[in-house]
Amino acid sequence: MMLTRSGVHKAGWAAILVVCLALTIALTMRVNAVKSQVLLTERQLIALRQENSMLETEFETRANQQQLKALNDIEFGYDAPTAGQYLESERQLASLGKPRGPGAPSPIRVASAVEDNSGDSGLQAMVNPLTGKAMAAEVPAASARKDTAGAAGLVQRLSHVEKPTVPGKARNLKVAID
Repeated sequence: MMLTRSGVHKAGWAAILVVCLALTIALTMRVNAVKSQVLLTERQLIALRQENSMLETEFETRANQQQLKALNDIEFGYDAPTAGQYLESERQLASLGKPRGPGAPSPIRVASAVEDNSGDSGLQAMVNPLTGKAMAAEVPAASARKDTAGAAGLVQRLSHVEKPTVPGKARNLKVAID
């Protein structure tokens, strides 16, 4: 089998194309490998920057602690508490109290609401503009019956359940039973 000139050209071009394809694949793999190395290096750089920042913060904190300790030793003379400085009960704490000296401010007192059952609250009664009567005077008889004084009345009201009665339904119930 003889190869003609055009056949050799075709085979040459095919070989060149295969070599170019192989080189392209090899170059692509190499580029991807370099990209992954660059990404890995960037991640390591970020981690090192974070560690550097953390170490700088720790160094500054320890330097502040040393400065505070030196300031405490020179200026204030504070010491760490010892076991003998802790109190065991409220009585020991109370024994440390001193009476108020002259010119000391009075202690802070908390206001409390005092329940006034006399009915005179110092406020003007609300008057209904239509009837002219005080709003408290218009309380229905059913709710006035329920208002009993004291906690016993509250317990009685909360423990008693009234069933609503509807006149039409009661008659229908009788008819159904008959």
